[in-house]
Amino acid sequence: MAADLSKIAKERKIKYFLISYVDLFGHLRAKLAPAEAIAGMQRDGAGFAGFATWLDMTPAHPDLFARPDPDSLIQLPWKPEVGWLASDLWMDGKEVHDSPRAQLKHQVAKAAAKGWRMKTGVECEYFLITPDGKSVADSLDSHEKPCYDQMALMRRYDVITEICNAMLVLGWKPYQNDHEDANGQFEMNWEYDDALLTADRHVFFKYMVRQIAEKHGMRATFMPKPFLNLTGNGCHAHVSVWDKSGKTNLFHDPKGELGLSKLAYSFLGGVIHSADALCSFFNPTVNSYKRINAPRTLSGATWAPNTITYGGNNRTHMVRIPDAGRFELRLMDGAANPYLLQAGVLAAGIDGVDNKRDPGPRLDINMYTEGHKVKGAKKLPLNLLDALRLTEKSKMLREAMGDSFIDAYTRMKHEEWSRYCRHLTQWEMDNTLDC
Repeated sequence: MAADLSKIAKERKIKYFLISYVDLFGHLRAKLAPAEAIAGMQRDGAGFAGFATWLDMTPAHPDLFARPDPDSLIQLPWKPEVGWLASDLWMDGKEVHDSPRAQLKHQVAKAAAKGWRMKTGVECEYFLITPDGKSVADSLDSHEKPCYDQMALMRRYDVITEICNAMLVLGWKPYQNDHEDANGQFEMNWEYDDALLTADRHVFFKYMVRQIAEKHGMRATFMPKPFLNLTGNGCHAHVSVWDKSGKTNLFHDPKGELGLSKLAYSFLGGVIHSADALCSFFNPTVNSYKRINAPRTLSGATWAPNTITYGGNNRTHMVRIPDAGRFELRLMDGAANPYLLQAGVLAAGIDGVDNKRDPGPRLDINMYTEGHKVKGAKKLPLNLLDALRLTEKSKMLREAMGDSFIDAYTRMKHEEWSRYCRHLTQWEMDNTLDC
């Protein structure tokens, strides 16, 4: 039986609920419902016009209903009278299969049928910038190598600790906060958990960071590459697969290479096999490809991959194996849809195990200086259009997620690419005005 949200509202003194969902482009949508109406919303859902958000619908489609998942409830630590709820989308009495959260739940169910639970942790990097978006908020944060800078970190103590305190109150078990490799950039880590729970928390984390930054007169951005000379915003995922009970890590094998099991390497083989096709999910914007194909930054490194390789505890590869029992996928950026991020990894991993895919040999080299010597490794796409074409052609993704979802997602993203191409840039004016 699902928890009774009306009863919870009375117990926790919640006056309003944000009934939320994430559309295909990763935008968070919501309606604010008074607690007195939540019983009906829990039963029937809150009504939306799907075409008004980034879903593959028209104005002729019937009402879209967001049915809140009581297990996802988060009471806003800075405004406890409000409860946030992730929702599943329904239309005409059927779940909308081609919605991001439904896609992840579908992959989770396929993994559960195999006796697996994928657990993940995400590293969400973001910048604190001026409200107009033109520069980092801290004018004193200007060092060439600002990573872990204590002074810059402590100048943002009030913002960082308010976010971290909120995670502590919510029971997320945050364990470190740091200034990242770019001026004005930060990262906050919390404990890994089941993929759906991590995705819901990822969605809320982005909202929470933006909300608290605004409260302090700043703006937070997860944009992949907001400043060309600085390191971009990644969203690395640490991945492992556990048994049905969630107590035994099936990726861990003390006798395996670098402490990984055969299952882990087959799963990794699936990720390696489909990484380029997954780029339109993991790197979903025009701007994303200014991060993964970036030139040298002010700090000296981009910290982002451009080739599909893996290594040991080596951050120059797309996949890093930092220790036994897990691997870190470093491809995703801050624009990634939290649900499609998890769904894509799980779909690729299941395919890898089912088809016994071999990730190939580990490379123990610095890809930033010796990558040109590697023979046969696939390159990541150079732009969103190339990425979309790879997604469209992927047999694995079509089988895992369905033709209708792949067609809907890529069609809408092609439209976005076309809007970008119709935009006249200053670079074009500077370089071709006198052609």
